[in-house]
Amino acid sequence: MLDVSDEVRSEIGDDEADRLLGGDRAPDSYECTSCRTPGDTHVEPTSTVLFVGEETAVLAFAHARCIPSQVVPVAEEQLVGAVRSISQSQPGGGPDLAGPGVPGTPGVPGPGVPGAPGFPGAHAVAPSAPAPAPAAPVGPAPTQPNAPGQAAILGITCGLVLHGKVGHASLVVEPTGPVGRPGSTSGEDEFLDLLQDAGFQPVTDLDETPDQLPGWSVLVAMGKLHAILQPAAAGGSTGWWQAHQPLQVTDAWRMAASQLSEVTMYAVPAGMVGRQPREDLLRQALERAVALGQVVAASLPLAGT
Repeated sequence: MLDVSDEVRSEIGDDEADRLLGGDRAPDSYECTSCRTPGDTHVEPTSTVLFVGEETAVLAFAHARCIPSQVVPVAEEQLVGAVRSISQSQPGGGPDLAGPGVPGTPGVPGPGVPGAPGFPGAHAVAPSAPAPAPAAPVGPAPTQPNAPGQAAILGITCGLVLHGKVGHASLVVEPTGPVGRPGSTSGEDEFLDLLQDAGFQPVTDLDETPDQLPGWSVLVAMGKLHAILQPAAAGGSTGWWQAHQPLQVTDAWRMAASQLSEVTMYAVPAGMVGRQPREDLLRQALERAVALGQVVAASLPLAGT
């Protein structure tokens, strides 16, 4: 009852994928990398989740109801740190490692081993986190402008935003400085234009739930926010934003996301909202930005729990 997606298969190779599906390499029982509860590959649909760094890869398992089989990019030091902690807590039983693209197989955690590093997550109000690439828009603004030529950092603030009387798990993405199109040297901020090109829509009323954006998703696992994923050119998904360190979301935020199976992502230009310590202040700041026509949004499906 194991699912190995085409994306995972392309990373680990057909031989290893076939061995997993044949039962030779998959554990009978595991701890779900998303909800952290036990799973059994013989009695319930199970997803393979491959965490890849620059040189290291770890294969983990999850309930198919929690998260689909996929490849998750993770910072190398984060992945190695997670593997180290797993190895220390499981004497002699830590996962083996393999570099992505290297013949062989990434480590398969044994039963009961948390098979994945922490994902990037968010507090009710989360601190800024570095963006994976200079061209990816997001985050609250600093007190000083970016140095010339310095890439903007994407900051994420998490909180519940009411749509009518229903609280929606939301992310507010705000860059620390202007975000231009690749190759642009004008210094003009095109952050919202870039997101609208990707399908995000201008917000005119915070009480309205924006439409879902196909191919995008928010990755939450082990109670933490890991990444915002966008469609990859070659198919599947890739990281648009990834937390420098996994951010712990509140139980209320996680429950709202899980109940609706989606997260509302709002994006604003640098300096528009800033870091707000309470959800009522976050809403007020968003309402001011909406009145100025400086907010775009979309509903993104939830990956994980």
